[in-house]
Amino acid sequence: MTTHRIRVGIDVGGTFTDAVAVDATTLRLLGQVKVPTSHHHEDGVAHGIVEALDRLLEQTGHTPEDVTFLAHGTTQATNALLEGDVATVGLLGIGTGPGAMLTRRLAAFRKLELAPGKRLPLAYAHVADPDDAPAVRAALDEIVREGAEVVVASQPFSVDRPEGEEAVAAAARERGLPTTAAHDITSLYGLHKRTRTAVVNAAILPRMLATADLVDASITKAGVSAPLMVMRCDGGVMSLDEMRRRPLLTVLSGPAAGVAGALMQERISEGLFLETGGTSTDISVVRRGKVAVRHATMLGRTSYLSALDVRTVGVGGGSMVRIDGGEVVGVGPRSAHIAGLPYACFASAEDLRDAKVTTVRPMADDPADYAVLDAAGGRFAITMTCAANALGRVPEGDFARCDQEVARAALAPLATALGTDVVSAATKLLDAGTDRVKSVVEAMMRDYRLEKDTAVLVGGGGGAASVTPHLAAATGQEGRIARHNEVISPIGVALALIREQVERIIPGAGQEQILAVRAEAEAAVVAQGAAADGVEVEVTVDPQTSTVRAVATGATELRTQDRAHRADEADRLRAAAMSLRTDPASVRVLAGTPAHTVYGTEVRRRFRADRHPVRVVDADGVVRLHAPDARVETTTVGRAPEVLAGLVKEATSYGDGGVRAPALRLLLGSRIADLSGVLDPDPLLALARSELRSRAADEPVVAVVEVRS
Repeated sequence: MTTHRIRVGIDVGGTFTDAVAVDATTLRLLGQVKVPTSHHHEDGVAHGIVEALDRLLEQTGHTPEDVTFLAHGTTQATNALLEGDVATVGLLGIGTGPGAMLTRRLAAFRKLELAPGKRLPLAYAHVADPDDAPAVRAALDEIVREGAEVVVASQPFSVDRPEGEEAVAAAARERGLPTTAAHDITSLYGLHKRTRTAVVNAAILPRMLATADLVDASITKAGVSAPLMVMRCDGGVMSLDEMRRRPLLTVLSGPAAGVAGALMQERISEGLFLETGGTSTDISVVRRGKVAVRHATMLGRTSYLSALDVRTVGVGGGSMVRIDGGEVVGVGPRSAHIAGLPYACFASAEDLRDAKVTTVRPMADDPADYAVLDAAGGRFAITMTCAANALGRVPEGDFARCDQEVARAALAPLATALGTDVVSAATKLLDAGTDRVKSVVEAMMRDYRLEKDTAVLVGGGGGAASVTPHLAAATGQEGRIARHNEVISPIGVALALIREQVERIIPGAGQEQILAVRAEAEAAVVAQGAAADGVEVEVTVDPQTSTVRAVATGATELRTQDRAHRADEADRLRAAAMSLRTDPASVRVLAGTPAHTVYGTEVRRRFRADRHPVRVVDADGVVRLHAPDARVETTTVGRAPEVLAGLVKEATSYGDGGVRAPALRLLLGSRIADLSGVLDPDPLLALARSELRSRAADEPVVAVVEVRS
């Protein structure tokens, strides 16, 4: 069943703004448009967003009232930092005695380099007593005289005692200054890192506030009543109010949109997503159905910004080949776009008449070994896309596809220069480009312990066909290009879930404190519009750092995908068997819910106990859970507390490293409640009880219990 309701995703890139409309029920792509990004319009990028929305509604035959969800992703924050286009930050350090020594050292942040030759504009002033109103006013006067446009208040241990920062921030806001209190950005200890993260957030705050207001007003004027959401750097979306408070969360959100689209649309369980544009390829990891997230490095230093672990390689569809001495010596980093040259493979056969290879220096500082064609129709770049088309690696209907015979004609002069044939020349070009990507892919697979046999390579972006198919062939891994790869980022924006992360440092955290952090994360996504019944919360307790982390995700509406696209029983069995690397005949169904099926097999070992690996497969045929050795138990909500207490007690291990409860996951309705991040049995069982609350006593529950080594 379909409705007239649509979800709209808009991706604001450096050159183009892409927008897509997705059916709110089936999640199928209904339409897509591309308009130039309106950097220089008086309304900024907001003008391009509204233009893209207007064209999209006209193309699909919808009205603004049909839009049930609208979100946009933007590179504006990232570009502001890369280009050094930021506001002057006034940093007010607070404290006396040893605390004053610590905060005065924060003035060194003015040495942070944003771009070559461009440092962070920062004015510093000190306040001994935050309750001394005249002293606070004098400090504010001092930083304003030095040009401060936005204020950061920072005090040691403000995570536990925020009153000082709050008092200074209140005084700054009375002056009409946008203000950030360091403890509002993160609740983790570490004065230096916490303040640096807050300072970077503040530096982009005025610009992002202005954009947010313009976009919000423009969307409202266009007649859209759905609240505007903004893409985060961890693959989720947040409300506009949250973006106004923490614009830093939009930094690095460009790659996050692409992998979010791949995760939702391509049903990846284990693998890597490679988003290839004209100049570069962003590589990210999906493990156990989730994207890999870590604290991002910003301005050369680690921060408290949780973002996708994305690694970028300077190779894309437009990357130009470099030759010397009759050999291919490299590909990129210069691309045809930057060199201002058209791709040879998109020329006509007549344009390529009398083509000859010569080498050039595309930019003043480049080596003079980039190969180009001088032909009847002008000068053309020989690119990765040219080679991929020549080898037939670009599928029919792909954004980057061209006439294969023209691509071969474009590669022929290069082949002559290399003393080989067209196929070999194209292969050498792609080998040189994908080798650089391959080394990063292999490193990420090692870092996240992905198995080559089960890790799939999925390509996205307009240049996907120039990298992913050849890389898959070279490594022997399964590889494919995502559907609608050229608009995978706006699709990711349209399908993204509301996400919030809460982190607290709580030494010896008890169950009440852990539950409180969980509840805070859940309440945050509900406050931003997530449907309460569908919120999932993953809690992790790190005993080494005493960090309690809760990540909550939820949709703005409970979505039901088109049943016609669901995997059947045979498909799910094949997916489980492939993941288990065994014959389907040896795989058994252990348990199930309407949304998930639990499969298992037995691995016999001569001198050690047998293993019982388990896979949980969802209705789409995606393996959502890998457990190398687990016990599976089915019970009901009413009996679950008693059953789980027995299972946890039996599977808890004791040793020199302390008590280690088992990794516990619960299959409840349409959800997998992942409680594996908690090592202490009592908080673990308390979290399990919180997942069961408000559910009918006779509802089935499947527990997957994995003993930790």
